Amino acid sequence: MAFKDLPTDTLPREKLLARGASALSDAELLAILLRTGLAGCSVLQMAQGLLDRFGGLAGLLNTGDQALHSVKGLGPAKRAEMLAVMELAKRATAQQLREREVFDHPGAVKHYLQLHLGHRPHEIFAVLFLDSQNRLIAMEEMFRGTLSQTSVYPREVALRALHHHAASVILTHNHPSGSVLPSPADHALTATLKQALGLLDVRVLDHIIVAQGANHSMAEAGQL
Repeated sequence: MAFKDLPTDTLPREKLLARGASALSDAELLAILLRTGLAGCSVLQMAQGLLDRFGGLAGLLNTGDQALHSVKGLGPAKRAEMLAVMELAKRATAQQLREREVFDHPGAVKHYLQLHLGHRPHEIFAVLFLDSQNRLIAMEEMFRGTLSQTSVYPREVALRALHHHAASVILTHNHPSGSVLPSPADHALTATLKQALGLLDVRVLDHIIVAQGANHSMAEAGQL
């Protein structure tokens, strides 16, 4: 059955207006954004193909213009709209963290980090800098590559904490392998940074490890 021949109340846009956005699948929501498909490929099929290609919605949200450019049927206008929506999702979560205490919404913190780091193909170490009320000041990606005590420089993290007048920090990095269990190197790095930042009266509140569809809080696990 062609997309145009589907019953009106099952079309994504009409379904959203009648039943609300939560009633739609990821592919249906994406189809509304794409609007049109290709010859022999409905917009729903195209949307599902994008989700499959990039590992689901979270993977798509972390996709850049270069990767989208290689997808047949995604012209400049569609790519621009998709990139704008992705950025809005990240900014909306960041706004929540800036306006309210981070630990009022620990799930939002993990969601924010997974949006930024969960599907990155290489390991990235980042820091959330927080004020005295545990509100987000800034997130900065500090280092890339295989992380160790020698590749992450405590002095650089300390300087950025001073720059932001941070009272505390949340450390985070991703595991492209998919496992979120902290390695011995992760434990050693956390201890080193806690000691270095403690000299400045900057507390390390957590070290969160993220991967595709998973996360691990060292604080919640009693590993901090």
